[in-house]
Amino acid sequence: MDETHVVTCFLRNRGAVLLLRRSEDVGSYSGQWGGVAGHAEGDPDALAREEIEEETGLLSACTFVRAGDTFDVADDSLDKRWVVHPYLFDCASRDATTDWETTETAWVPPTEILRRETVPDLWTSYDRVAPTVESVAEDAEHGSAYISVRALEVLRDRAGLCAVRGGDWDELTRLAADLIDARPSMAALANRVNRVMSDATDDRTPEAVERAAIDGIERAYRVDEAATRNAREQVADETVLTLSRSGTVLDALRAADRVFVAESRPALEGVGVAESLADATNVTLHTDAAIAHVLATEDVDRVVVGADSVLPNGDVVNKTGTRVAALAARNEDVPVFVVTATDKVRTGDDLVLEEGNPDAVYDGDADLSVLNPTFDVTPAEFVSGYVTERGLLEREGIEAVADELRELAEWND
Repeated sequence: MDETHVVTCFLRNRGAVLLLRRSEDVGSYSGQWGGVAGHAEGDPDALAREEIEEETGLLSACTFVRAGDTFDVADDSLDKRWVVHPYLFDCASRDATTDWETTETAWVPPTEILRRETVPDLWTSYDRVAPTVESVAEDAEHGSAYISVRALEVLRDRAGLCAVRGGDWDELTRLAADLIDARPSMAALANRVNRVMSDATDDRTPEAVERAAIDGIERAYRVDEAATRNAREQVADETVLTLSRSGTVLDALRAADRVFVAESRPALEGVGVAESLADATNVTLHTDAAIAHVLATEDVDRVVVGADSVLPNGDVVNKTGTRVAALAARNEDVPVFVVTATDKVRTGDDLVLEEGNPDAVYDGDADLSVLNPTFDVTPAEFVSGYVTERGLLEREGIEAVADELRELAEWND
């Protein structure tokens, strides 16, 4: 049996993936649906990117997420063994320009793979690169908005699999609980999972969970974008100080006249923020220790930060350094605004503050202890307002949101 190495690439946009229907001119599996695919003799990593550009023209919009473990697919009818190299890329555009190999395209939830006539083992290819409970738990690169959507994708994928191949409500309730437990500090993850399960409680079927998760993913993008739009109005043409990395804040800050960005040690997330903003506005990158100095000596109109979560009383959990920035801002009479979707409001006062790797601060041989807290808590009294998808809220508005979210958590009572 002849052996051929191939790549299969999934482009993901707003939770959907791109499927391509193969034309009659291709050598195998004409009329069937697949990902971006091609032969991979040589360097599969490079060839995956070549195929994306050749088949869709979207390579410049793509960001690599992960490569999955290879696996074999035997096709006796072709006397062929395919060695599949799966890849996943996030893609900022759906504007694909296809070549002669494709007759039709579709951006669909990945569970649609289970219901279409596809190239052999396409679901296995996707499953090798799909988010998992483990990848949600271990993601130290992204914020809670991104990670919470990945959690919903895990729930959607399992629900779709249960709907097509067998499974029940109890299996999905266990998975939902595991996802919430994976990142107990992330209120957005818990609230968004709770919303999906609450929406599905009338039917209590895998199909209902799958539909609710698909809707929940799209809703998550909508509310985050609405919060961004409202924040953009707050910072337009102003001088702003920020720290850490929040996709919602980052997009809003493009409208500012000038942005001071603290570097956010030890992971230096602020450096990436400064680089991303450099083409859009006037950016100054500075050390974390200089926050108070900048607020005292520069004409800063407001401090704008994101939130990992917001407690019912309005206290804000965010990247370590936020509390210091808020204290310094209060001393200089500079208002502090927190940009956050209401999904990030916690339903209780319990806190689990994640710790970073101590080696990121000190990896020497001296006999000393090291603290590397990832988050700190900024009291509500230091916050001037919360910019959400619902507009600018005060502390009372946050308390009302917490009451609403508590009702969503009742699905598991």
